[in-house]
Amino acid sequence: MIDLTSDDLVIAPPSSLREGAIAALDAGTNHRIDFGGLAPLRKAVADKLANETDISWDPADIVITASADEAIIRTVLAILDPGDEAIIIRPCRPTFPILLLLAGVTPVLVDARRPRYLPDISAIRAAVTPKTKAIVINSPNDPTGAVYDRATLQKIGELAMRFQLWIISDERYSRFIFTGASHHQSIVMTHPDVRSLTIVVKAFSNELAATGWRLSYIAAPAEVAFAAKRLQSHTTTNPSAIAQHAILHHLQVSDGSFEREVHQRLAYARNVGLHILSDLRDVAISRADGSFFFYLDLSRLVSVLAAEGPIQSSDDIVRLLLDEANVKCVPGSVFGDVNGLRISFGAPPDLLEVGLRSIVKTLNRLRRS
Repeated sequence: MIDLTSDDLVIAPPSSLREGAIAALDAGTNHRIDFGGLAPLRKAVADKLANETDISWDPADIVITASADEAIIRTVLAILDPGDEAIIIRPCRPTFPILLLLAGVTPVLVDARRPRYLPDISAIRAAVTPKTKAIVINSPNDPTGAVYDRATLQKIGELAMRFQLWIISDERYSRFIFTGASHHQSIVMTHPDVRSLTIVVKAFSNELAATGWRLSYIAAPAEVAFAAKRLQSHTTTNPSAIAQHAILHHLQVSDGSFEREVHQRLAYARNVGLHILSDLRDVAISRADGSFFFYLDLSRLVSVLAAEGPIQSSDDIVRLLLDEANVKCVPGSVFGDVNGLRISFGAPPDLLEVGLRSIVKTLNRLRRS
């Protein structure tokens, strides 16, 4: 079976991580550390963000967490109260509504505009109520691969400022943009006043092909970061000290070549994949501008097949692909979209090409039959 479902990159991490971890072990690093993360690592992250956004950041704005989703639940608990509402753009990561519900917050799902899956600003505005306290955005997006352009981010920022809404900006895939833009556009770069309302969530996991090391971070107004740190002190206490030393060492010695190599590999896989998928009939394909996912809109295909056969949704398509094409994909229902299909192009290149050709062959044969 060819597995094209993973959120992980099947790439060996840089040797600098191993070197940093071994050095920390040799130094006897085996105790708890600061709840918010190693001070030198928070300083390095603040400097890294300043370089990426052209905005100054202080180590007090940074909290190191064990994952991006942990960063989000820390944020939600720090800024929202039970009974509040938060808007999420759909399709979305399945963890977003779940984390809100865990905090007693009501998720309000607003559909993105196809075919590019960009936020519908008028629909977001219509969803705002007196209980709305936050908007959750995710660019580059999982599952659709959409990258929010500056104009879209500006409009979201203006809406947030108008209604004084928090913005939780999940930017874990910010290293993976394939649109030709020089670098990722964070919403904090669109207007000076947006930053005071924004909590940025980022991760080292995928950009360093080290998802098992479980290290991400929050960049937020200092008072929010302090609250998230306090919450962390009463739960996980601190993420792995060894992993933090490993990441710190990488940031200190890296020239960026590993990150560039990963980006080049994914850009090549994207181009090859889009070429193969272009042979699909009655299926719309997102541009995969960012992250490392292809997202297929099967609504037209399903509507044709549903009238006369057992295919009623993308769940049925996924089961068929598994049985007949020997390829495993993720149905859009996981992301709140019964007509979507997510395919990861982070898989090994040879398996990816075989898997995609098998998907195209199977779906086109299904349409003919």
